[in-house]
Amino acid sequence: MKCPNCSSKDIGKIGSHQFYCWGCFIELTINGEKMSVYQVEEDGTLSSLDDLFSPEEMQPDFPQMHASS
Repeated sequence: MKCPNCSSKDIGKIGSHQFYCWGCFIELTINGEKMSVYQVEEDGTLSSLDDLFSPEEMQPDFPQMHASS
């Protein structure tokens, strides 16, 4: 799995369907076949960044994700 924002493969799993990119410090959530991207704010809240990406960029790469999980 690679980050849709910075293309880093340095992704850590933080929940059953939640991941964190150590390259650009964003949180990724997988819901079915859709990926959502969030910026973690200073107070810990999440701000959606989904409107910055095309639908093609928001498709999770399932084979690599399952292999590294």
